[in-house]
Amino acid sequence: MTVVTFYVLQDDSAQSSDAGFEEYVLFLLSHFASQNAKIYLNCKDKSHAHRWDDKLFAQNATHFIAHNLVGEGPRYGSPLEIGHDGLKPSFNRNLVININLENSETIFARSASQVIEFVPCSEKQKQAARERFKRYREAGAEVQTVNVDTSN
Repeated sequence: MTVVTFYVLQDDSAQSSDAGFEEYVLFLLSHFASQNAKIYLNCKDKSHAHRWDDKLFAQNATHFIAHNLVGEGPRYGSPLEIGHDGLKPSFNRNLVININLENSETIFARSASQVIEFVPCSEKQKQAARERFKRYREAGAEVQTVNVDTSN
């Protein structure tokens, strides 16, 4: 059964800003990659995926995570594969991190054993997160929420 964790971002947290959110996603990617997870990062579109590819390449050597865009890289993929809506991971992934906060349609209930979703502060994005939450439940996933600590 897929376990989906919705990380609820607080208005007063560093993660509520675009830069703070990106830093938090980088922290999560680093954390899970250090545990040898095979991660799929789902972006909004091709341009968004390429921006994350560039951002990950710009990390210093101590924080670098081997990664590739869908369709590139080694045959069985690197620890982190970056894609976007309309694409599927080219290799089995045990963790999906969805950073397409606008889309309420895409869910990964049958794609991975663990999924991380976010509940942002904007009302439009909160509504999209509510729709994804409902769709995961309907798909039979175990859904939980975690409030992101505002002290991070």
